[in-house]
Amino acid sequence: MRIFEGNYNTDGLKIAIVISRFNSSITKELLDGALDALKRHEVKDENIDVFWTPGAMEIPFTVKKIVTKSIHDAVIVLGAVIRGETYHFNVVANEVAKGIASINLNGTVPVAFGIVTTDTIEQALNRSGVKLNKGFDAAMAAIEMANLKRQIEKIQPQQN
Repeated sequence: MRIFEGNYNTDGLKIAIVISRFNSSITKELLDGALDALKRHEVKDENIDVFWTPGAMEIPFTVKKIVTKSIHDAVIVLGAVIRGETYHFNVVANEVAKGIASINLNGTVPVAFGIVTTDTIEQALNRSGVKLNKGFDAAMAAIEMANLKRQIEKIQPQQN
């Protein structure tokens, strides 16, 4: 039996962060959390690229372009979609999640999902630092998945 799982070795890892400017009071906290996780695990500043988008809907396009460059070992997406009075929340939350899922399934670089989708601003604040930080969590997932990908790429067929 062979078991493969990611680890938190960041030696040489290059990480991209794609972040929405919309709801910036929330997204800046998510970014702080992601950067904190990366720095605690000794990812060098020169190996972190941050890409700002106007809103969450622009995140999948940006991620797709980054993934096609094959420069980064993982991508972290950060944003905040907060329910309002209209159906707009559902459209944005669903389409962004579907876009990122599609890139994850069809791309060559793992994408860690750090977009909070909440009913209230209070919930968003709680998920961006007051109680926990989904940016930190997404960064940890990105590190682990980048390492798992490296392991998978090195798998050799077993000889019988």
